[in-house]
Amino acid sequence: MPIYEYACHSCRKRVSLLIRNIHNPLIPVCPRCESREMTRLLSRFAVVKSEESRFERMADPSNFGDLDENDPKSVARWAKRMGKEMGEDVGEDFDQMMEEATEEGAAAEGGAEAEE
Repeated sequence: MPIYEYACHSCRKRVSLLIRNIHNPLIPVCPRCESREMTRLLSRFAVVKSEESRFERMADPSNFGDLDENDPKSVARWAKRMGKEMGEDVGEDFDQMMEEATEEGAAAEGGAEAEE
């Protein structure tokens, strides 16, 4: 039983609907406004990647184009992107750690500017 995405022409919302019989599907009805003016959308799909292909993608120099090792926010964005690429959830602890590092970096930068 597939789940299809539809766009409602009346309320302009995107909805996901479970289709119980693909050989004889019912006319989709928007659960928000009950309109029958729906258009089926092409849904995104997942592709399973091997660990080797993920490592190759991570080593691509284009992944480092916006990385500034002197900017904690830039490093945090890069680390999140790499974690996502490896299929790892970095979690809330990581976000808190990066916020603290960003604050420390800003405080150190502010102190350096005050000395000048």
